[in-house]
Amino acid sequence: MIGRRRLLAGALGLAAPAVIASGASAAAPRRLSLLNLHTGERLAATYFEAGRYLPDALAALNNVLRDHRTGEAHPMAPGLLDLVAGLSGQFGRPDAVQVISGYRSPASNATLSARSSGVATRSLHMKGMAMDIRIPGVPLARLRDAALALGRGGVGFYPASDFVHVDVGRVRRW
Repeated sequence: MIGRRRLLAGALGLAAPAVIASGASAAAPRRLSLLNLHTGERLAATYFEAGRYLPDALAALNNVLRDHRTGEAHPMAPGLLDLVAGLSGQFGRPDAVQVISGYRSPASNATLSARSSGVATRSLHMKGMAMDIRIPGVPLARLRDAALALGRGGVGFYPASDFVHVDVGRVRRW
């Protein structure tokens, strides 16, 4: 499986996805720079260092990724943060990842789901396991392909709305 991911990443002109194994690579610092497009908030944070997730940085990321409709924050899955940081790192872009949606409260999700068939009633956004993103200067199709190459969860492609959905649920695409 990992060999296939590396081949696909190479074919897409991307850096091969990192394989976290024991040793120094597993303890390498992980950093994420975000811009919440609804609130205008920016955050650049090192959220993993010396082999552990940093609670204060995770709390700050949870706050920036909160439901902008209700103000409610929820713990975001560290694996999702790793996924988004990995995608951002593959493109070597200095710009912050633009977040269209991070956490979504059940009430917000129900409202959106009632208005659009494109919003799942049991969305992983409500569990802090999904983000809708774009990376400035990176074509959406290329971002989608990079996320698919990682094979770490669901990937939804929304070119009309100008974002890619990524999550750490089961591997699937739409």
